[in-house]
Amino acid sequence: MNIRVIQQTDALAFAQLCKEIDESGFMLYEPGERVIDLEKEEKRIENFLNDDRSIILVAEDDEKLIGYIVAIGGSVKRTRHSAYLVLGVKENYRGRGVASRLFESLFAWAKEKRFTRLELSVIKDNVKAVNLYRKMGFIIEGEKVHSLIIDGKPVNEYYLYKLLK
Repeated sequence: MNIRVIQQTDALAFAQLCKEIDESGFMLYEPGERVIDLEKEEKRIENFLNDDRSIILVAEDDEKLIGYIVAIGGSVKRTRHSAYLVLGVKENYRGRGVASRLFESLFAWAKEKRFTRLELSVIKDNVKAVNLYRKMGFIIEGEKVHSLIIDGKPVNEYYLYKLLK
C-alpha cells in the first residue's frame, strides 16, 4: 500500500472511489447522489494542489485507489491553525490499517504546516468510525442534533477534534 498526494491524473479514479464509498450510507452524499464530472473533479484537485493549507492524500494498492483523507485548512487568520478532515476507505479494505496510515501521513503533513487543531464530524451511529477516530486521538467535542436527514429520519452527528503539539 502506498500513501501519496493526489494528482490531477487521478481525477476519474478519485471520483469513482468517492462514489463507491458513498454507497456505505455514512458519507454526506447519499448512495447514487454524486454525479461524476471529470472537468470539475480535475479543477477541484487543481485547487487543492495550489492551496498550501489543504491536501488530499490517497491510498493505493496495486496502483488502484482504495482510500483518501482530505484536509481543508482554515482560510482566515482566526482559523488558519485548524483543518477539517474527511476520510473514506473502500469497504473491502476497512480494518486493514488503511485509515490509520492515511491519518499518520496527514498528521505529519499537518505538523509540518503548523496546524494545531484537526476536526471532523461523523454520523453518531457509525460506531466503527467513531472508534477509529478515538483510537487516532480524536475527542468528541459535541453532538449536532438532527444535522442530517437519512431515509426520511433525523440523524445526529458527533463533532470530534484532535490537538497537535
